Formats: sequence, C-alpha cells, structure tokens
Amino acid sequence: MTDRANAIISLRPNAKFSLVGSHNLTWLDTEQTQPTDSEIDAEAIRLQAEYDARQYARDRASAYPSMQEQLDMQYWDSVNGTTTWKDAIAAVKTENPKP
Repeated sequence: MTDRANAIISLRPNAKFSLVGSHNLTWLDTEQTQPTDSEIDAEAIRLQAEYDARQYARDRASAYPSMQEQLDMQYWDSVNGTTTWKDAIAAVKTENPKP
C-alpha cells in the first residue's frame, strides 16, 4: 500500500476509492468527501513522522533476547542471585534510547 493510500485511509476510514500509481485517485465514496491533495500530502508526512519516531521501539524489539531466553535468565538469576536478565534488558534500552 502506498503512503498516499495510507494517508487517505487515515483521513477517511472505510472510504471507497481507487488509487493507481501515487496520484491517479478515483473517489468512489458517496458518504465521505474526498480529501484534497494537500490534506493527503500533509497526512502522509504526519504518518511518516509518527513511524520514524517509533524506530527505537522496532530496534529494541529485534534486540531483546527471545522470551524463552529471558525466562531462562530470570530463572537462573533467582537461583544464583544474579542480575543477568536486568542487565540484558538495560543494555538494550541503553543502546536504543527513546527520543
């Protein structure tokens, strides 16, 4: 789905339209008004900024150990009195800080 299609869906949920390429929009919805090109462009920019602002979360998600590994760390931490799990999670958060 294109950025413009996502922007249109964000502006007019459940709207009926056809988009060929990035600018050939055919409005098929009789219930909602068609957004202007400037509204669509502004919404596409807003959605991209929102997506970009969450990059740290995507980076963290891929850097965290698996849940199985985390549970194993927690088990062994409780047995050995260590902080391996807390240290691993803190390292991921430090390497991928929130903006």
